[in-house]
Amino acid sequence: MSNETNFTLYTKEGYQQLLDELAYLKDVRVPEIKVQLAEARSHGDLSENSEYDEARDAQAKCYARIAEVEDLIKNAKIIDESELKDDVVNIGSKVKVYDETFEEEIEYVMVGSNEVNAAMNMITDRSPIGSAMMGARAGDKVSYTAPCGEVHLKILEVSRAKKN
Repeated sequence: MSNETNFTLYTKEGYQQLLDELAYLKDVRVPEIKVQLAEARSHGDLSENSEYDEARDAQAKCYARIAEVEDLIKNAKIIDESELKDDVVNIGSKVKVYDETFEEEIEYVMVGSNEVNAAMNMITDRSPIGSAMMGARAGDKVSYTAPCGEVHLKILEVSRAKKN
């Protein structure tokens, strides 16, 4: 069971984004950088060639990101959303809450780590608020610690977030 904590949960869409990014980096970005390096080399003296230095930096960043994405893929666990209960908060859930601390209703979508988008209220199960809501049902009250202090939420609705 301790091996499970090494995995990161993803929706099918989130996992596909990782695969797409890896393919782009390997099939498009790496060849582009090779062309940039070859062109920069053709300008002569590499010791004072800023184009060459920039291309080498881009190459290093690209290979670092490839390694990072490959590691994410290796440690990914894809959630089969069809096996999840619609009324329990999990990855792929849309959760409407009433924030008792700030007296407002908010709707969140629980997503995998690489899908997080705070501006669209897409949060991960590893965030403080996401962790507090995981496994909750409508009517449950949960709380988490934020920089402003303890925040209390009442779960109003839980449904599956369907992506079109």
